[in-house]
Amino acid sequence: MEVFYPIVKFFTAGGLFMLPILLVGAIATAITIERYITLAKMSARNRRTWSRVEPVLVSGAFDKVRELTSQDDSPIARVLNMGLALEGAVRRRDDVEKAMQESMMEIVPQLEKRTHYLATLANVATLLGLLGTVSGLIHAFSAVATVNPAEKANLLSASISEAMNCTAFGLVTAVPILVVHAFLQSKTMGLSDGLETAAIRFLNALAARQAARAQSRLELVQQAASAA
Repeated sequence: MEVFYPIVKFFTAGGLFMLPILLVGAIATAITIERYITLAKMSARNRRTWSRVEPVLVSGAFDKVRELTSQDDSPIARVLNMGLALEGAVRRRDDVEKAMQESMMEIVPQLEKRTHYLATLANVATLLGLLGTVSGLIHAFSAVATVNPAEKANLLSASISEAMNCTAFGLVTAVPILVVHAFLQSKTMGLSDGLETAAIRFLNALAARQAARAQSRLELVQQAASAA
């Protein structure tokens, strides 16, 4: 109880704008928890899927890769499924690459969803703290102008305390939000880079398979020519 008393005293001395700052902090906390859990689950699913798919993909067994990813809802499986859907229908690498990029354009906004709100909330918390400071200073000067000299010191001290507490609370709320925003952005970029890496490796495996087929056809033609 002794621990909470200074916190409550600090909060109540900060004035009216402490409540909006607290609300901003609560919203940012909810977004942070939701985004972290979502990104962590996506990252785990991607690692699990890629660990199963990569050895098969390197071997060139595209039918087995298709079987592994068809029932998988991970982001990396969705990207690979788009490439696999065109693997037998088109011959140009660029067509498959564009299709996979289109799939990533649908997935990446889901990874970034709501994260950008954190930067806005950090700015709002800072501005609310400054607004509380201005409000406290207005109260301070109003108190000095309207009360008798014996009470001026106490009222001035209380008003300045309101201003400083509100500024401090706004900054204490904003700084962690900015740190969390940077962390979630980094995690999102990591997932996005992982999708691009998987797409490139798929395209390289596809190109290697096409080259092997072309070489095999050429050898058959040469053998037929030699036999003739």
